[in-house]
Amino acid sequence: MIELQPGKYRRTIINIWRYAAVGLGLIIFYIFAVSINLLWLFGGMPDLKTLENPKWELASELISEDGKSLGKYIIENRALIEFDQVSPRLIEALLATEDARFVKHSGIDPRSLARAVRGVATGRSSSGGGSTLTQQTAKNLFETRTEKYRGLLGHVPFVRTVIAKTKEWILSVILERKYTKREILMMYLNTNSFGNNTYGVKVAAKTYFNKEAWNLDAHEAALLVGMLQNPTFWNPLRFPDRALVRRNTVLTQMVKYDFLTQEQYETYKQKPLDLKFTIESHNTGPAPYFRESMKSILKNWVEQYNADNGTSYDLYTSGLRIYTTIDSRMQRYAEEAVTENMKNQQKLFDEHWKGRNPWIDDDGKEIKGFIEKAARRSARFIGLKNELGEDAAWKIMRTPHKMKVFTWDGEKEVTMSPLDSIAYYKRYLRTGLMSMDPRNGHVKAWVGGNNFRYFKYDQVRQARRQPGSTFKPFVYLSALDKNFLTACDRVVDRPVTFTLADGVPGGWTPKNSTGKYSYQALTLRQAIGKSVNSVSAYIMKQVRPKTVVDYARKLGITSPLDAKPSLCLGISSVTVYEMVGAYCAFVNGGHRTEPMTVLRIEDRYGNLLQDFYPKANQEISANMAYNMLYLLKGSVEDPGGTSVRLRSYGLTDGNEIAAKTGTTSNYSDGWFMGMTHSLVSGVWVGGEDMQIHFRTLALGQGGRMALPAWGLYMQKVYADPTLVQYRKGPFVKPPNYYLDCGGTYTDSTDTYIPPSVSDDEGVLF
Repeated sequence: MIELQPGKYRRTIINIWRYAAVGLGLIIFYIFAVSINLLWLFGGMPDLKTLENPKWELASELISEDGKSLGKYIIENRALIEFDQVSPRLIEALLATEDARFVKHSGIDPRSLARAVRGVATGRSSSGGGSTLTQQTAKNLFETRTEKYRGLLGHVPFVRTVIAKTKEWILSVILERKYTKREILMMYLNTNSFGNNTYGVKVAAKTYFNKEAWNLDAHEAALLVGMLQNPTFWNPLRFPDRALVRRNTVLTQMVKYDFLTQEQYETYKQKPLDLKFTIESHNTGPAPYFRESMKSILKNWVEQYNADNGTSYDLYTSGLRIYTTIDSRMQRYAEEAVTENMKNQQKLFDEHWKGRNPWIDDDGKEIKGFIEKAARRSARFIGLKNELGEDAAWKIMRTPHKMKVFTWDGEKEVTMSPLDSIAYYKRYLRTGLMSMDPRNGHVKAWVGGNNFRYFKYDQVRQARRQPGSTFKPFVYLSALDKNFLTACDRVVDRPVTFTLADGVPGGWTPKNSTGKYSYQALTLRQAIGKSVNSVSAYIMKQVRPKTVVDYARKLGITSPLDAKPSLCLGISSVTVYEMVGAYCAFVNGGHRTEPMTVLRIEDRYGNLLQDFYPKANQEISANMAYNMLYLLKGSVEDPGGTSVRLRSYGLTDGNEIAAKTGTTSNYSDGWFMGMTHSLVSGVWVGGEDMQIHFRTLALGQGGRMALPAWGLYMQKVYADPTLVQYRKGPFVKPPNYYLDCGGTYTDSTDTYIPPSVSDDEGVLF
């Protein structure tokens, strides 16, 4: 037996310690070198400020005035929650599956690391990974494996991974020192992807189960936690059988670590996935047209705010909280009213055009090649033509394939060509509704169309259409305010001709909607209430078109207006947005208040960035504004008024309503503008193209197409006991206002009866 001499034994021990010390020193030096990015070899690390305030991309959210979410501006659909907002079952499933020793280690778990190394050495990948939840959180939060933190050695495959792991270890230790275990858990749950553009457990619970995170059961929590390993591979929508196996594996882990009993496991593993998948996108949620309309405005605001304050906010990633004037209840009522009305209008339209195509010329004949011309203007055809050439583009446009289309009874799968689908959608009537509080300018509801997924074009602010007779109040206002007429004057309903002297070569004599003239002396209230064109023409001849344009501009009409005599019949196209804003001045004592959509904007932490306030200017006197209300009440209250149908909705009892209908000459546009003391709302209905319309006044007038939506909407608003600020009531009369036209009022209906006069007695025309 050979014995080591004491000297040799001592030298061996010394050498072991020396090598160990050198190795430890090298490790320490390596970690130090990585942390400071020595010689730019390893890539940078997040700075201390970033570590203290970790940020992740968070969608900005629109919030209604009554505190409900209206939707988000999404790149990554993410929302943040706190620990006490999460089901305990979710925490248990996460710990059992991903890091059972989470509460015991300090960011790096030597036991798990040793197990992972042993698994790699033996080829047993099932032995588990070495990354702790803290390390995974560091990787998610600080993107340690991206180009942003890659140094010169980051292009060497194996070395790149080792360096990234080292950074995650360093960051994990720092995170464990700076944050509690609960905070780290929530960082992890708030940053991870659950597939289908769903980030964070709050959004995941809502997306897959339509639940809040605190309501998740054990089997639901197990499914979500199981997806974290690979959201694509374990996607329950595409691979339900695979996801079910993974869910039950997580449940098994929960039994292993005593979070579930064997009996509970047996119960839960028998449950189906039971998904209630409701993915959130720009197509879904309340007020999608409003949300889309606001997007460009908010992007411009963010850009200007950043320029003024040296910040770097982003609408899609900064988690801004945008508090709007929209009321979620009123928005829902408006959407319901529009849907009910448009279902009815579409049914009438389809029956009216049964067996025929509805695109016709002025002679009532079908326009040949109408759909082909529409196809040529479509983005799809233009793209195909540029890529493949015109012949190939037309071939694709004429080739049928399966697609889903919109119907008023829900989506329907059909087989049709892109050209057929253009013709299909051209047959649908379109609509827009906006409702505004005239007292402060707050926009309360905004419905830009039938269905945002299938009809992207916003008919509230984007679309301009001829307003027809809803433009007449600006004509009447011009005459009253310029003292050409008083509210008590009368005009005879007879032809008015514009000649070359009026700027109309060849002459023009406007006709009434009936094609007849009564030759009776009508009060201005009767004339506007019955929408008599000849009286509007007479007034226009007196005040001249430029004066009418000036008054329309005063009240907020910004669209191009042709200063021509035909403007008295509303031939220049405007938006619903403009018309509602302009009509509000009549209710708001002559103050023109700009429509207001945003109350305030906060950052993700609730810090106020900016408050917004109404902008109002006195454009006409309060007495003049009330004169207009007096005239426009005739549409609802007086015999023959174009809005008397509102009485059947039960809206006039104990209530004052001023209104105006509008219909264009070929019935392509139907309008209704309705005013109460607390709400002004406008509705438009028509075809996508002016060549698509009803053929009769009985069906195509604004009082038939648009009025019902207003009536249904107001019924719902008045029926809601929580909307007391919009209850029925009278208009606010200015102090010392007095108007006596010599007529009388009936006791039962408060209907004004003008004094009887001969055709010429006291009549201006």
